[in-house]
Amino acid sequence: MSVTRQSLHDLNTPCLLLDRAVLRRNLRRMAEQIAGLGGVLRPHVKTHKSLDVQAELEQAGAVSGITVSTLAEAEYFFAAGQRDILYAVGIAPNKLDQIADLMARGADIKIILDSVEMAVCVAARGAELGVTFTTLIELDVDGHRAGIDPRSDALLELAQACQVPGLALGGVMTHAGGSYNCASVEAIREMADQERSLAVLGAGRLREAGHPIDIVSIGSTPTAFFATSLEGVTEVRAGVYTFQDLVMAGLGVCGHDEIAISVLSSVIGHQRAKGWTLTDAGWMAMSRDRGTEGQAVDFGYGEVWDLQGQPLGGLILRGANQEHGVISRGAHASGEAPELAVGDKVRIAPNHACATAAQFDHYMVIEDGYLIDQWPRGRGW
Repeated sequence: MSVTRQSLHDLNTPCLLLDRAVLRRNLRRMAEQIAGLGGVLRPHVKTHKSLDVQAELEQAGAVSGITVSTLAEAEYFFAAGQRDILYAVGIAPNKLDQIADLMARGADIKIILDSVEMAVCVAARGAELGVTFTTLIELDVDGHRAGIDPRSDALLELAQACQVPGLALGGVMTHAGGSYNCASVEAIREMADQERSLAVLGAGRLREAGHPIDIVSIGSTPTAFFATSLEGVTEVRAGVYTFQDLVMAGLGVCGHDEIAISVLSSVIGHQRAKGWTLTDAGWMAMSRDRGTEGQAVDFGYGEVWDLQGQPLGGLILRGANQEHGVISRGAHASGEAPELAVGDKVRIAPNHACATAAQFDHYMVIEDGYLIDQWPRGRGW
């Protein structure tokens, strides 16, 4: 929706700011990276959940289809014309009827699984409904979370379990979430190669066993940015790169000036004896994500910026209650801390872009320090 150009001083707080120029730079950077490796990007819309952001993303190029993590996302983007959808969370049986309904309405939606037990459930429901669910086997390439070892006999057993009515095996996928724990850019590059090579290995073993594997899907924002080869891969998935955040900055994936979203907050009081400044952005605005806690610099619940988007004297959101945030100096701070008066506004950069954005139902889109638009975003499961 179009809005009257406004100064940030005039906005109600807390609100979610999205810097359009920074967003566009992030989108171009990833598009150029993937295209340069001859790849195709299937963006993960769980980060932005916005048709307006998606339009910007597609304009940047190298995009085919979307990745979702909720069926609310699938419905939201399908209603806007998106048909090629990968639901990239291990499937729960109670969601199969909704997926079948999306398919009946024209969605090319693919699901993932990593166990024979789940394959049996999916196949049985597919046969009952008279539909064939296309599935990808989730591979575990880093011990991060879910998936099946691509070197194991269990992989072939699962593929065989997919060769039944109601279920069709379309490929393999993996998420190198272990990259979020890497200590250096070189370690991320090594993780990217490990992710690619093990995904390709798993796909190759399945093909040798006679299973047609069309899709080899990999991805995380760190490994997508630092991959040096996509040989054998059909698509790359990533989502956080659209906005970036403090965790990505701590990994060396981006600079602080590449973080596109922040929460505009007002100063509401002080506890001067404790060195605290209180704001109206607590964890209901920032989320409870403390993703930088284990990194070299812990930003608490976020890094405090001035209205131009510059870090403000080493201040961080050290503490957060539901509607109160506590600003104080971080351990990394040096020099004099600025004095913030009641009524002053600051911007707070998030630890985790997905989690902070999820607290709001629209973006206040800014450019050159002024509000220029509002973009709604989807929510729910």
